[in-house]
Amino acid sequence: MANHKSALKRHRQSLKARERNKAVKTRVKNATKAVRAAIEQKDSESASKALQLAASCIDKAAKKNVIHWRAASRKISRLSRAVNNI
Repeated sequence: MANHKSALKRHRQSLKARERNKAVKTRVKNATKAVRAAIEQKDSESASKALQLAASCIDKAAKKNVIHWRAASRKISRLSRAVNNI
């Protein structure tokens, strides 16, 4: 581990950021799972509602640079295509 004061601070900051990023990624995964579960049940109404929530969650993650904006766009696109195919 680092010995300089600035490097120690940077390490503490990176640990905090890691926890925040982990929480955001978990939220994205759970939202995606909810959409997939609704698709499995062939329930188009709940799937579209879950898709709205998931898209919002994914966009927020991209805004915070937790996931890349193109990856976010790809995830939303694939989920909406799956919902539209019901």
